[in-house]
Amino acid sequence: MELPFYKLLFDFGLLVLIWMVQLVVYPSFIFMDRQHLIVWHTKYTMGISIIVIPLMLAQLILSLLLFSRGISFFKGIDVFLVLLVWVLTFTIFVPAHRAIANGQSNELLLGRIVTKNWYRTIIWTVIFLFNLINSVGGSDVY
Repeated sequence: MELPFYKLLFDFGLLVLIWMVQLVVYPSFIFMDRQHLIVWHTKYTMGISIIVIPLMLAQLILSLLLFSRGISFFKGIDVFLVLLVWVLTFTIFVPAHRAIANGQSNELLLGRIVTKNWYRTIIWTVIFLFNLINSVGGSDVY
């Protein structure tokens, strides 16, 4: 199997994960009182980190590796979108999760997490679709 196949595999993993988080996990936060949310959130972030960190790292490494094998517009877009997800994650979501963990959550913050997570949901969906179309179409972009 070649690197583009593995890239597509990690893209798909992140696609499934982000849609589950967007449609199920984040909206459920609003239904918990602050104390239960803090307890649940601690378990959630520890568990999800074991899944999401390796997936995101592998996606980034594969994107950069494929880009380094031959620069193209498509590969540049892919790297840009992957890096954009990282920027969004560390500038919006890590601080938001830190606030929840510290008991500083409120309805506005929890609503913003759901709303702003649409950015990552759309970006990861686009990344997957770009790579799927490339692999199915037999294009020699990679």
